[in-house]
Amino acid sequence: MANDASTVFDLVILGGGSGGYAAALRGAQLGLDVALIEKDKVGGTCLHKGCIPTKALLHAGEIADQARESEQFGVKATFEGIDVPAVQKYKDDVISGLYKGLQGLIASRKVTYIEGEGRLSSPTSVDVNGQRIQGRHVLLATGSVPKSLPGLQIDGNRIISSDHALVLDRVPESAIILGGGVIGVEFASAWKSFGADVTVVEGLKHLVPVEDENSSKLLERAFRKRGIKFSLGTFFQKAEYTENGVKVTLADGKEFEAEVLLVAVGRGPVSQGLGYEEAGVAMDRGYVLVDEYMRTNVETISAVGDLVPTLQLAHVGFAEGILVAERLAGLKVVPVDYDGVPRVTYCHPEVASVGITEAKAKEIYGADKVVALKYNLAGNGKSKILKTAGEIKLVQVKDGAVVGVHMVGDRMGEQVGEAQLIYNWEALPAEVAQLIHAHPTQNEALGEAHLALAGKPLHSHD
Repeated sequence: MANDASTVFDLVILGGGSGGYAAALRGAQLGLDVALIEKDKVGGTCLHKGCIPTKALLHAGEIADQARESEQFGVKATFEGIDVPAVQKYKDDVISGLYKGLQGLIASRKVTYIEGEGRLSSPTSVDVNGQRIQGRHVLLATGSVPKSLPGLQIDGNRIISSDHALVLDRVPESAIILGGGVIGVEFASAWKSFGADVTVVEGLKHLVPVEDENSSKLLERAFRKRGIKFSLGTFFQKAEYTENGVKVTLADGKEFEAEVLLVAVGRGPVSQGLGYEEAGVAMDRGYVLVDEYMRTNVETISAVGDLVPTLQLAHVGFAEGILVAERLAGLKVVPVDYDGVPRVTYCHPEVASVGITEAKAKEIYGADKVVALKYNLAGNGKSKILKTAGEIKLVQVKDGAVVGVHMVGDRMGEQVGEAQLIYNWEALPAEVAQLIHAHPTQNEALGEAHLALAGKPLHSHD
């Protein structure tokens, strides 16, 4: 292995996804000499196989639904079907534009970008393309890939992962989606909008099970109304081919058949065979273990993003990568408050939240110390105009701060920014109620909910 000892980088980053490239950009900005190693394309899962392409498909689905439902608004439009190649081109054009912009950013910050499959060779070096890249510090950011279940073989044809679903050359006539978390319900929503017959199978008792139970129930109600079927509370047992598709059997013997089975049971870390354990890095079930400052047990190695057991969100990767770069540059850093991270599921309707659930609040503070308030979007003018239903639920410590904001409804993801400020600045309901929210907006619903919680409701009942 050739070793160019004349160049020792301040920071060598293995993986160019959200966490890796954020660390590279911020590190270079702070004067660090940075090498960024990526085996595929900079931008990682989020840009190429996750956040961006799925949201493009969901928006195309939204346009399809609007065309079908246009007469509700007095507009005569005709829905003629989905042009899958054109949808894929639209999606790919979005990705391509962002990818070029990101490449330009990395070049402008003078980050040394190395394309190739890297492997950790020591606590201070990564081997790639026959070279040994030396660094005073190494950041592991190799991300994640779709998971499956024991005995369930993803073939890319009838049994597919989200990676395959994003490049499917057709709209399946029918689909079973195994997993009712974020990935599962987003594909269920998009495919239903495209005209597929969809059934979601979730072993836990609710869709989006990590959200507040009220949000899950509202989404389930909305999915029923849309004709999206789901089975809850019984786990998957087996899948087998039929003459024209796939049959799924659950633990209770119930069977479902469809053209394709999308396995959406989460994502697992990419860490096997990359030299982590040989370098002495502590691991658990494939994840790299870190402290609140993203430090591993090896002094010269940090890790971020989907590789570590924190929230698998691109914006969490950004924050973790920036934290590492700033720490290495000698700045004072504050650990990420994961409860304070905004979370959005971009199905129709959207589910957005920040803070903790009502159940968690009761567990922490005691049931008698927690107040919850629901504000129905039926009282919000802009939501009426958009014909969207849903609620904003606030969770408050009695006589104290709002510790949870949980929202369901179209475009609620756009309201989570203010919700994040409310939680992270430990705002009292009366303080938010003093702020004037523009009318008519959906954002106004957040203000109205706090008016009600502060004891002075306007467009809602006492």
